[in-house]
Amino acid sequence: MRKPNIRLNRINDKTKLLLKFNYISSVLSLIIGLICSYIFHMYGTIPYVFYFYFVLNLLNIAAFNKHKNLTAMAICTSVLSFLSTVVITLFSGGINSPFIFILGLIVLAGYISTRVFGKVYLYLIITTIILIYLIDYINFDFIINEVPDSSRDLFSLLSILFSVYLLGGVLGKNLLNTHHKLYRSKARIEKSVDEKENLLREVHHRVKNNLQTVSSLLNLQARNTPNEQIKELVKSSQNRVIAMAMIHEMLYVRDNLSKIEFGSYVQELTQYLLRTVERKDRNIDVVLNIPDTLLSIDTAIPLGLLINETVTNSIKYGFKNQDKGEITIELEKRYQNKFILKISDNGAGFPLDYDFKNSNTLGIRLIHNLARQLQGTIERLPTQTGTIYKLVFQDIASQFNP
Repeated sequence: MRKPNIRLNRINDKTKLLLKFNYISSVLSLIIGLICSYIFHMYGTIPYVFYFYFVLNLLNIAAFNKHKNLTAMAICTSVLSFLSTVVITLFSGGINSPFIFILGLIVLAGYISTRVFGKVYLYLIITTIILIYLIDYINFDFIINEVPDSSRDLFSLLSILFSVYLLGGVLGKNLLNTHHKLYRSKARIEKSVDEKENLLREVHHRVKNNLQTVSSLLNLQARNTPNEQIKELVKSSQNRVIAMAMIHEMLYVRDNLSKIEFGSYVQELTQYLLRTVERKDRNIDVVLNIPDTLLSIDTAIPLGLLINETVTNSIKYGFKNQDKGEITIELEKRYQNKFILKISDNGAGFPLDYDFKNSNTLGIRLIHNLARQLQGTIERLPTQTGTIYKLVFQDIASQFNP
């Protein structure tokens, strides 16, 4: 509902501005017309143009009160203002007339209405000013200066006061009010964004704490059972929980609340796995080849769990009979949001007859499920030594993204 309200407020502001401009310009036109007739003793075209503008503009306002069409009123106002200004300019000195500055106000009023109107007025008035100059330059006989010599200074004064009042008292004041409204609106939006960011940061912090609590409970449960197989299962679950907790911790401590710096995350995760899964009598290195990449939380969580499974399998089973080993993780960005992730090790690898796709082990099934969650595919590439996983996936837009 906010967008319609904003649009309605914008229309109301334009309506108030245009009505104010019409009323003030009409009253001032009547006053200047009377001054021209009875003080400057001008009996030609100029005073009658002021009177006609006064009457026609009031009729324009009355028509708007019936049809409520803002665009129609704006067009009528602009046409009346443009024609009246051009005629008065031609009959009060042409290119040297002080009244020519009113044409600049018409351009400004056009841009306040709409950008399209503003551009139309701009090019039309530039063309008109050039034509007025050419008319003066050619010196057509039918164009005369109706302002008496004795009143030209006062007419210039009236024209300048008329321009300045419309510019400052109507258009300028409206621009200033609009600026203040935008400033207050921006301040409210920034405050709202800060509050939401703090709330979201607190959510990530609490989720991280809750996941760590779950991890601690799993750890206690593993200690209270003598069954080694159950301990291994609980430890695997604990590592999966920690993999998710790390993501929420990174979102909490960093500025970006919707994107994960993937390289830093993988480095923290693999170092944690090496500390908790690797035997102390072995030396396994992890080599990362990951460019600066930001991934959404909806991508980072399943991807982190997938890396957790593959790296854990490599550490636990790939180097059983080896004292040293190396695990390599490479990320390559292809096109749009497509990525290729390769996880390889130089360990013992799988038996040649091992059916990777139809395996019933929990870890392998979980890897396939996570790949589908990433809207991607995973395969084990043939190799003479070790194991190579190739995952093709795409970054999934997070629900927290702006």
